[in-house]
Amino acid sequence: MMPYERFEAWKLCHRLNISLCRLAKHWDRKGHAELKWQIYRAAWSAPANIVEGSTKRGARELRRYLDITLGSLAEISYGLMVARELELLTAEEWKGIEEIRASASKVTWALYNSVRKAAEVQK
Repeated sequence: MMPYERFEAWKLCHRLNISLCRLAKHWDRKGHAELKWQIYRAAWSAPANIVEGSTKRGARELRRYLDITLGSLAEISYGLMVARELELLTAEEWKGIEEIRASASKVTWALYNSVRKAAEVQK
């Protein structure tokens, strides 16, 4: 098992990434390729930063990468709002993907706080 695989935050971010890739695969045909690729980039970044941060030494470095992950999750939230308003997502699709994103954000935030406390102890 890779170090990152033990984190529920990574599992949820990975699930979000895969779900978004499946959901948005046809958006460029509708003239929204830019939005699709921006969401793809952020969706890739979220789990990838947990992967990278888990290989660094110490809680302070992991915390920095989790901070970036939280930013990517916020960016995804905005991208989904735009996609919903442009009617690229049905209400049901939006609800399903937003539930995954919200869970990923909540769990990542909890991990960030836990790691932050550990980093303070390391000082």
